[in-house]
Amino acid sequence: MLVLTRKKGESIVIQNDIVVTVLSVEGDIVKIGISAPKEIDIYRKEIFDAIQQNNQNAVMDLEAVQKAMLGFKD
Repeated sequence: MLVLTRKKGESIVIQNDIVVTVLSVEGDIVKIGISAPKEIDIYRKEIFDAIQQNNQNAVMDLEAVQKAMLGFKD
């Protein structure tokens, strides 16, 4: 993990077209702004994890349905 120190108003650039800017710092809360092309999805980590889990559950459910359907064909 790369760790950088930034002050309010300072930014970092990722691969030429993603800019992360520190908007404010109030106690333990840091507000950041992210500027990126529209085709790049940006999620909070907890939302990304929930999406991944839902996708995994859907795959497992599909596999269970396929196995059940194969069982009915016999």
